[in-house]
Amino acid sequence: MFLQTEDPMRVRGVRVQGHDEMAMKLLFWELEQHLKSSSGASVVAIDNKIEQAMDLVKSHLMYAVREEVEVLKEQIKELIDRNSQLEQENTLLKTLASPEQMAQFQAQVQTASPPPASLTVTAPGPACTLAQATSHTSGPSA
Repeated sequence: MFLQTEDPMRVRGVRVQGHDEMAMKLLFWELEQHLKSSSGASVVAIDNKIEQAMDLVKSHLMYAVREEVEVLKEQIKELIDRNSQLEQENTLLKTLASPEQMAQFQAQVQTASPPPASLTVTAPGPACTLAQATSHTSGPSA
């Protein structure tokens, strides 16, 4: 068969279906008949059939690409929303962190060392972590 693949109705990962599948089968069958015939079928007729088949393949590929673009647009939208949430959370954590915690964090960032599981204040007084700071949204910690 001309353009033989494992699945003759699968072109570049796109499954051809329905009416277009029948049209594609017919085109391939006609191409095969032209190639097998010894009647000297015109090159123009073969070229036209090939062009029709390629147009059909092109339309299916364009459809598949459009679907993929829509999926990617949705993922981008979700990532933008998630990024916005994380920026708001970051802003909140920065406002709740003490100057000592921020200094400790900045020092760790500058030395490129991984932050500990919880940032603790090394100044005298009770220890306070960022997690504890976020659970107490108002008033001093005891």
